[in-house]
Amino acid sequence: MRVGTGYDLHRMVEGRPFYLGGVIIPSEKGEEAHSDGDVLLHALIDAVLGSCADGDIGSHFPPEDDKWKDADSRMLLKAVLDDTKAEIINIDATVFLERPKLRPHVDEVRESLAALLGLDITAVSLKAKTAEGCLGELGTGDAVAAAVTILVK
Repeated sequence: MRVGTGYDLHRMVEGRPFYLGGVIIPSEKGEEAHSDGDVLLHALIDAVLGSCADGDIGSHFPPEDDKWKDADSRMLLKAVLDDTKAEIINIDATVFLERPKLRPHVDEVRESLAALLGLDITAVSLKAKTAEGCLGELGTGDAVAAAVTILVK
């Protein structure tokens, strides 16, 4: 058994969709990123790679490579899972976002993660936290962050 942790942070900007765990969340802003910007899947990818001591998302999918421009993070996750052969036992994730409120979308995102990972939904935990108006761009709603811990067999 191994443990992996991952973290990602993106600025939120108008004119982009907001992806979270493979789900498009209704929002006036979305992640500014080279790929689709899904912070939750990016943190999950880093957790998988960390559990295998195999670098990070940037070393596998460099942002300066146009091949990954607007890439679907679900496909990046699939590629990492195929390459590492990691068998995830469970996932515990936290998303830090001022708005939109995530509570109405938590179960849909958990279902998406469970499907992407081939897990029962009871093995997928997702918590949503705000910065309560502080911590710079996270507190103003101009950024989103995600932290993920996984157990891998």
